[in-house]
Amino acid sequence: MKFLRLHTFTLLGLAFVANLGLQVYLATGQIKTWAEINWMDVAGEGGSAALALVWLIMLLHSRPAGRVTRLLALGLACVFFSWWMDTLDEFIHLPELAAWDNWLETAPMPIGLMLITLGIYHLNQEQRAISQQMSKREKGFREHRLFDKLTPLGAAEYLRQQLQLALVQAREQAQPLSLVAVDLDDFSAINQRFGQAEGDAVLQAVAHLLLLNLRQQDLLCRLAGDRFVAVLPNTGEAQARSIACELQRAVDSLAHRTEQHGERLHLQASTVAVMAIDDDPEQLLKRLNLGLAKAKQQLPRCA
Repeated sequence: MKFLRLHTFTLLGLAFVANLGLQVYLATGQIKTWAEINWMDVAGEGGSAALALVWLIMLLHSRPAGRVTRLLALGLACVFFSWWMDTLDEFIHLPELAAWDNWLETAPMPIGLMLITLGIYHLNQEQRAISQQMSKREKGFREHRLFDKLTPLGAAEYLRQQLQLALVQAREQAQPLSLVAVDLDDFSAINQRFGQAEGDAVLQAVAHLLLLNLRQQDLLCRLAGDRFVAVLPNTGEAQARSIACELQRAVDSLAHRTEQHGERLHLQASTVAVMAIDDDPEQLLKRLNLGLAKAKQQLPRCA
């Protein structure tokens, strides 16, 4: 079995010491008669020794080698040896002058319990570290699902979560909060003419472009398809409109060329800015989408 290969030394060492104790008792004492044996003590002490041995085997079978395993294994081995010697004392009568048997029976027990306690302490530290790592991985997995698969941006659900936090913070600090939406015009024509792969490349390029033109405190997310939304903390409506025009001009001047033919794509975008009043995230996004729909119908663009 695998655990026998990994921990053969521990088990063989314990078997050797237990047999050595038996030989010492046989060499210095006399075997008791059937009537002298206290079978209640035999059952209690022998059963305890057997359980300690079972625990040791289970430990070695279930855990890899390491500090925790060594401490627990040595502790259980000491406990087993103490109960083993107690069991032998029920079968073999030692001379009254042999005081060393008390040491063999009692001394390994507290040493074993101290080793087990130390092993449990390090086991607890190990489990806490594992739990923290698993918690980080679980959190990372949950947050990973909130990010867009194509661009390095948060997706719609992540936008709603962050918008809720931003609204609470804006109210607490009595600061304005605005949103800017950027929607690419006639984006479907790019997919139809050049294919979806080229359309994805355009979205990635626009996402990076918008990030470069936003401030450090701003948050950019991809709401859906070719629509991006920027959350602008501590920003009034006039300043948000100015930022929206800057983003629109940046998209208009983007020199993106197709991968296959190197043809430059002339992109245009519609933008809109709204400031939060007493909205919840859904109401604010609804106002933003309505404003964007009106903006796409208007011919005048940012100068």
